[in-house]
Amino acid sequence: MFTWICPQCGKEVPPAYTDCPNCAEKAAQAGKPEQPAASVPVSQAAPPQYAPQSAPPQAPPPQPYAYMPPKRSLPTWLLTILVAGGTAAVIFGAIWLFSSKTETKPSVAVESPAAKPGAPTNPIQRNIEVSGVRFVPDSRHKGKTLVKFVVINHSGMDLSGLAGNVTMWGATRKSDEDAQGSFAFTTDLHPFESKELEASLNTKFKIYELPDWQNITPDVQITAPVVTGGSAGR
Repeated sequence: MFTWICPQCGKEVPPAYTDCPNCAEKAAQAGKPEQPAASVPVSQAAPPQYAPQSAPPQAPPPQPYAYMPPKRSLPTWLLTILVAGGTAAVIFGAIWLFSSKTETKPSVAVESPAAKPGAPTNPIQRNIEVSGVRFVPDSRHKGKTLVKFVVINHSGMDLSGLAGNVTMWGATRKSDEDAQGSFAFTTDLHPFESKELEASLNTKFKIYELPDWQNITPDVQITAPVVTGGSAGR
């Protein structure tokens, strides 16, 4: 039996075939559409696999806080007025403090004749001494001052109705401004006798403003009895 060789595939083809059956089969298989893969029922399909994911970060819980009221600032014009007023108060306070320290005490109007130069002098005045001056509060009149003192008769005369005015001077006695006050007295004194008396002090000063006893100089002006110069001997 004779066969022939297929020039395409090189296989032997029986003489009964005019075309190479091997090549025809390959051509037929090449023209068929591809069969889809068998589908798997959904119920039998394996569930999809997902990669594990980390949980998202959670925000921290809100922290409680105290209520802070809004700050209110003063208007500019009000601040200017307050600053100006405070500055003026400080300046006037300093001026007042300085002036109060340097202000001199007012002079005392003393009605005693001893404060009036040129007044006639009683002849017995040279024999009368006032000493032991002390200042005490007046318990019967609030704010008033009493003066306690000793009157001494240095003469041998019997002085009935002895009266006088006493001006209290500061230790310096430079001017009338040193006058601290005055008082008047009336008493009877035997020869060479002394008496302790008490009188109301005429002064514009408080008791704590008056000088101490060692800084006081009493100036005596005898007003009675009136005697002549010849009868005023010791």
